[in-house]
Amino acid sequence: MTSATGFDANALDDRVVDAVDVHAFEVPTDGPDGREQDGTLEWDSTTLVLVRVHAGGRTGLGYTYGDVSVASFVHSVLAPVVKGAPVSSPPALWERMGARMRNAGRPGVGAMALSAVDVALWDLKARLLGIALVHLLPAHHDQVPVYGSGGFTNYPLDRLTGQLAGWVEQGIGRVKLKTSREPGADPRRLTAVRRAVGDGPELFADANGALGRKEALYWAHRFHDEWDVRWFEEPVGSADLEGLRMLRERGPARLEITAGEYAFTAQDFANLTEGPAGPAVDCLQADVTRCGGVTGVLEVAGLSAVRHLDLSAHCAPAVSAHAFCAVRRLRHLEYFHDHVRVERLLFDGTLSPEGGWLRPDTGRPGLGLDVRWADAEPYRVYGSRPS
Repeated sequence: MTSATGFDANALDDRVVDAVDVHAFEVPTDGPDGREQDGTLEWDSTTLVLVRVHAGGRTGLGYTYGDVSVASFVHSVLAPVVKGAPVSSPPALWERMGARMRNAGRPGVGAMALSAVDVALWDLKARLLGIALVHLLPAHHDQVPVYGSGGFTNYPLDRLTGQLAGWVEQGIGRVKLKTSREPGADPRRLTAVRRAVGDGPELFADANGALGRKEALYWAHRFHDEWDVRWFEEPVGSADLEGLRMLRERGPARLEITAGEYAFTAQDFANLTEGPAGPAVDCLQADVTRCGGVTGVLEVAGLSAVRHLDLSAHCAPAVSAHAFCAVRRLRHLEYFHDHVRVERLLFDGTLSPEGGWLRPDTGRPGLGLDVRWADAEPYRVYGSRPS
């Protein structure tokens, strides 16, 4: 079989990974006083760990967001598994990497490292075939609906309302703000946001696990009844499965309880979707840069379909726009302010929403991304610029 670019797909079996290189870039936030806040965390920068895999004169790239230690994990644990291995089956290499990292630690840093390498391998295969990544996957969709996400708790009201209203003006009909760092301040913030965006757009809230069970239940009712909030993300910690189930059962019927962005393994997702009392969430979330990459998303997609739960993409829009087209029960994609900024700074070929949707660029091979090395270099904290 020959692709549109003339590359013989059968020759993939003869291609092996020639080299792997790893980089990390730390980009300061653009929040007030250089900081951003949510319900449980304050930060002043976002670190992107970039992995590149090379074969047959082509380069695939993948990335994750995490500490620079993720780059060291890729270099020391995963790169030796991948180098010299066939490029034809990323899932087979995903299995081999999983076995190698058993004693090094699979969740957390390990899962993020695995995710970045897996994405790079899928991107490489698509580039070798001369097709967009979405066309290499078992796609159910050709575009992904998005919701605007930011609204940090330390934003002054004018910036908060301007950001969310700006997304609505771009045709994005769903917007999310961070809540629950100082619960007493949320009514004023939510009132200002609802006034700025109008009654039509869907309004989402994200507590990032800041609340206790009873407190979360109180705010769930207020969010829904007073501001028509329809999505309450991590009202309690994502490990509090009983708390999530309690909120799902006792909260307003039209307010969805969601979690999953910190699920690293298939069992993490199973824990959220199974149990004698039923699922702990109304809609499941998965982050392609944490849950095992594209291969991991495909596994979670199957689980969500079996459990009759929709799956929402958490962040990393440049990768998620491709990967989540392969999710049958797709809900939407989080178009997160920080990741949009970083991806536009570091890559050419990023996507912009049109009418509230992200559509993969099928005219470019793989993810369609190219590194902007000159722009990235000032932010480097790991690795060296390729010669």
